[in-house]
Amino acid sequence: MMAVSSFSGLPRAGVLRRLGAWLYDFLIVTALLMVAGFIGFGLTQLALVLGWIGLGAHADTAALLGASRLYSLYLLSVVMGFYSWFWHTSGQTLGMRAWRLRVQNTDGSPLRLSQTLIRAASALLGLGNFWVWLNPGTKLALQDKIADCEVVVLTKEQNRQLLRRD
Repeated sequence: MMAVSSFSGLPRAGVLRRLGAWLYDFLIVTALLMVAGFIGFGLTQLALVLGWIGLGAHADTAALLGASRLYSLYLLSVVMGFYSWFWHTSGQTLGMRAWRLRVQNTDGSPLRLSQTLIRAASALLGLGNFWVWLNPGTKLALQDKIADCEVVVLTKEQNRQLLRRD
């Protein structure tokens, strides 16, 4: 296991590298939402068949789910859970691993769960990364500033060590 200090003092990531990782994660999150949507649709259809719920004014199951705030919150929690779990446990999503990035506190320590939720909520679907161009000296994105953390570029060896640890 690597010491926290081995992650401090690393260079911060620029916009293009962050967007590369975001694109990888976007594809993974899209697939994850498809699976979560399939499960939600199936459970809703089962509840309809068993008579636990009704369609009401909705034409079909898809319309019912499209109007459901609970279903929207469920899908949002899947996305927030994906990012929070990866950022809290290793500091890297799958896309960040491919691009050798790590999100961390400035001392190199992992993010607290509350920080991961704040960071995910303030990322503005990835648009917060463009904030780096407004602050080229600090290379902090909007979500980094709000959650009080940073995204650093790892060496190949540091990335390998994190992969072996997980």
